[in-house]
Amino acid sequence: MKNILMTIEYDGSSFSGWQRQPEARTVQGELEKVLSQVCSTEIRINGTSRTDAGVHAYGQRASFKGEWSIPTDRIRIAANNLLAGGQSGLGSVGDVQITEIEDVPADFHARFNALGKTYIYKIRNCWEKDVFDRNYSYQITRKLDLAAMRLAARQMEGTHDFKCFQASGGKEMESTVRTISNLQILEDVLGEEVNPEGYQDRILTIEVTGDGFLYNMVRIITGTLVDVGTGRISHKKIPEIIQGKDRQRAGHTAPPQGLYLAEVYY
Repeated sequence: MKNILMTIEYDGSSFSGWQRQPEARTVQGELEKVLSQVCSTEIRINGTSRTDAGVHAYGQRASFKGEWSIPTDRIRIAANNLLAGGQSGLGSVGDVQITEIEDVPADFHARFNALGKTYIYKIRNCWEKDVFDRNYSYQITRKLDLAAMRLAARQMEGTHDFKCFQASGGKEMESTVRTISNLQILEDVLGEEVNPEGYQDRILTIEVTGDGFLYNMVRIITGTLVDVGTGRISHKKIPEIIQGKDRQRAGHTAPPQGLYLAEVYY
């Protein structure tokens, strides 16, 4: 019996999320279909994160067990070729592909052995919107106060009860206490010109690393930081919002298309 760990990247734009669903195209479903074909046996995979529809990944991880004769390194090559419509040799690539694959111990589980994750969220803070970037970032034309957002982010770091950043509809958790070890906002200025709103066009990248995340937690953190950036919420209110454990007091839920699962740690 083999146990395999994969690292996977995908463009979530045309998927109904990660988790297998009947009558819907999902990342898990597509991978299980091609892996079952490659391994000549039914494959069921266990992913680390159940990303929502429209969310992307650079470093999703998933494991699966079974018996087959094909070498592990050939599984990745054959599966990626099928995911690309059989055209990978001609330079084509599908909207999901396996970037790494390895044998792991029999008792390893991609989800339960994970110690933490890093997500990134991309905000395009520019005067004009970009139709080609609509599926890959949150496009905000109003100037955001980056200094205030960074002050707010700093107060979110540490171990807290993050119930205020949990959306309804997810799995009921025994505890909503989580640890955010790092939350930073990076800025990439696009050119030197100042736009009509009085700021330089830029890309903001929110990076958040933690030991676990609640349902829509990163998107609500992002929405809260954006609300701080626009002045709707004061950065001084963040400790009070967290201590209040009330979802209604936190910011809006940022859209899914700017969110990327960047890395999983073991």
